[in-house]
Amino acid sequence: MAVYTDITDEELAGLLADFDIGAATSLKGVAEGVENSNFLLETEAGRYFLTVYEKRVREEELPFFLGLMRHVAQAGFPSATPIADRAGEILKRVRGKPCAIVTFLSGLSVRRPSVAHCREAGEGLAWLHLAAQGFALARENDLGQAAWAPMFAPLVAEAEGLKPGLAATIRSDLERLAARWPTDLPAGVIHADYFPDNVFFAGGQGVARFAGAIDFYFACNDAYAYDVAVALNAWCFEPDGSFNITAARALVAGYESRRPLSGAERAALPVLAHGAAMRFFLTRLQAWGATPAGALVRPKDPLEYERKLAVHRASPDLVLFGSAA
Repeated sequence: MAVYTDITDEELAGLLADFDIGAATSLKGVAEGVENSNFLLETEAGRYFLTVYEKRVREEELPFFLGLMRHVAQAGFPSATPIADRAGEILKRVRGKPCAIVTFLSGLSVRRPSVAHCREAGEGLAWLHLAAQGFALARENDLGQAAWAPMFAPLVAEAEGLKPGLAATIRSDLERLAARWPTDLPAGVIHADYFPDNVFFAGGQGVARFAGAIDFYFACNDAYAYDVAVALNAWCFEPDGSFNITAARALVAGYESRRPLSGAERAALPVLAHGAAMRFFLTRLQAWGATPAGALVRPKDPLEYERKLAVHRASPDLVLFGSAA
């Protein structure tokens, strides 16, 4: 989340006039993430989030994202739900840009997940996969394995600027991933960005209870196990760059409490985790020098995921230790 688009009081009042949620009492920008402009909106009826979709999100894909959020919420999954206006429309415009208002989801994200958080997050991810089944729309993963080599081609100089010799290492990784990437795993709608800041927990101090997930704007159709691999990278590395096997075991055990992995899915976790690290390294490298001036956001360091790539490269079977309950 971030703020790239300012909204005047008059523009906000004009937008809310189409809804039955009362007049605005407060609008505050949320300075996190990198993709859209997000605001915490308080009205006479309660609290909401207002998202203005910026250039990266293609408007023609918004019915998929917003429809998915509504679908999983109707299936009982705790998700922010798009609010329809009086005409039944959930996609609106402000400042000439598409926007949507969604319900406020209670809970807190955690910066340093515990083992208990990881287990709850894993169970929540499986819950999401099951809740998304039956969704009528589909979207290709445009940041999947086939996109990585073309994405890296114009970024060679940026990689060398981060670390001399890194470009050759990344090319080698890309060749290895292309040769070994699985294509026949169980698949469906996945979150594809299941990071700790997109997952909420409830409960008092020392209690970890899954409360929901947000930010579905990378959701797509792909292998379920790839989503697990994204989560292993996001949740189970320590600040010093080491892989926390105990946390990984907990995350996978939580996932399998709702949706057991097949033998093929479990065996594919090493290459999927290596690939998931590559995906986030490349998008962070791409964004490193491209964040608009004045945005209330700092781009995320690609070297964090370069270090994760090094772990997967040196110990390709490491994440298999996370597949045993």
